[in-house]
Amino acid sequence: MTKIRIIAGPYTFMGKLEEEAAPKTCKAFLDRLPFESQVVHVRWSGEGVWIPLGDYDFGVTYENHTSFPAPGQFILYPGGISETEILLAYGGVRFASKVGQLAGNHFITITDDLDKLAEMGRSVLWSGAQKFRIELA
Repeated sequence: MTKIRIIAGPYTFMGKLEEEAAPKTCKAFLDRLPFESQVVHVRWSGEGVWIPLGDYDFGVTYENHTSFPAPGQFILYPGGISETEILLAYGGVRFASKVGQLAGNHFITITDDLDKLAEMGRSVLWSGAQKFRIELA
């Protein structure tokens, strides 16, 4: 099990890669660590934050995909009818974009400090974009 550290603004979480359920997505993501960007609040999906990635190609297709990630689950939408993106659910999510409902590959699960997720999400909602980093633990 590959353990990772997720840093979103002042918040730090520990997590694991879902290598058995999404091996291709996890491998593609591992090859890009450390991953740095900014996280913003979702527009259509509910209680989540996301990293818009435009036409970035991770070289993966659907595996272990869902439209309803649970709090603490990351999904990667590999692109297609909408832009490539990574979404982290902190509450109820129905993954969607301006073109309608989407599905993304569940590839990371936060394992510690889940009680701080909602606080992080509200911080992004009310204070704006936050620096974001995923690295090996």
